[in-house]
Amino acid sequence: MASRLSGFGISIFTEMSALAVQTGAINLGQGFPDEDGPAAVLEAAQAAIRNGHNQYAPLPGVPALREAISEHQRRFYGLEPEDVQVTMGATEAITAAILGLCEPDDEVLAFDPTYDSYGAAAKMTGARLVPVPLHPPAWTFDPDELRAAITPKTRAILVNSPHNPTGRVLTREELQTIADVTQEHDLIAITDEVYEHLVFDGLEHIPLATLPGMAERTLTISSLGKTFSVTGWKVGWATGPGALVAGVRAAKQFMTFAGATPFQHAGAAALRLADAWYAEFALELQAKRDRLSAGLTAAGLAVSKPQGTYFVNADVGTDAIAFARELPHRAGVVAIPTAVFSTRAQELAPYLRFAFCKRPAVIDRAARQLAAEDLES
Repeated sequence: MASRLSGFGISIFTEMSALAVQTGAINLGQGFPDEDGPAAVLEAAQAAIRNGHNQYAPLPGVPALREAISEHQRRFYGLEPEDVQVTMGATEAITAAILGLCEPDDEVLAFDPTYDSYGAAAKMTGARLVPVPLHPPAWTFDPDELRAAITPKTRAILVNSPHNPTGRVLTREELQTIADVTQEHDLIAITDEVYEHLVFDGLEHIPLATLPGMAERTLTISSLGKTFSVTGWKVGWATGPGALVAGVRAAKQFMTFAGATPFQHAGAAALRLADAWYAEFALELQAKRDRLSAGLTAAGLAVSKPQGTYFVNADVGTDAIAFARELPHRAGVVAIPTAVFSTRAQELAPYLRFAFCKRPAVIDRAARQLAAEDLES
């Protein structure tokens, strides 16, 4: 294995998923739903296959989807992106963005804990991912720590909100701090907004690109998978200024070039679902969050209430990595230690991430099994 990837061996996800199979445990580790997306969207994909949309898509993406993405940005946020690039999921968009916009030895800031692909993308570029801590249990950042992380080598800041794995939704004040720093140091902002519609308790997702002075320096990334429960389709996109999107396109053309043609056509139909559908789905997921949170609390765990995403973090009061490896045997449930997403293993050691994007019956069964064990011992 190349040395630049030597630190990215078998992940905790692979280990815990194998343990779930071995023990027959309920897998609340990986963030994928156990139900299909809206029937109209599934039918649109089948219709695209039947109607011959099965060959290479154009490099920028199927025109119908690119138009629907632009409409989506305008409809929900008042944004008018100069360009749109369709990708094989948001992960490819993030990787292509760092490959296409950063030089070796550049530094990319990201809030820690971070989604695990960020560090790998930086390594493949020869850049360095610089962590800026989100401090538990509120998962907020210190503006002084953000500013202190910037050096003459800093090229970009990668902002994920709603945030995986913590469930934080950044406030307008926090985003303004990020915008001020980005403009002051002439940085590029890359935003990972895949959970943009999965926000709870009346809170609002605010794209960084909507803040004054940020549209011209922000590359906005999202995807179909989380919003429409079709994670296996791997259809994502990057939008923003033409110069930034061009960097993504230049890298992407030599990665996958194009793919998922029928799902791109179906994506156009998905993004045009009524506002009521988006609101109802977020409420359904909020109810699942509350259901699992109540179960974890009843089992004796201290829950950090998430404001969005698929995930809830619980303080298990001990080393969560060892706890997670024992949990499938003790309670028949799999979860992921939050520390594996972080450079601060000691500070985040007691936190365990559970996914609540499952059917209510599955959540209830997991809650019963957890409550039946004395998890505080």
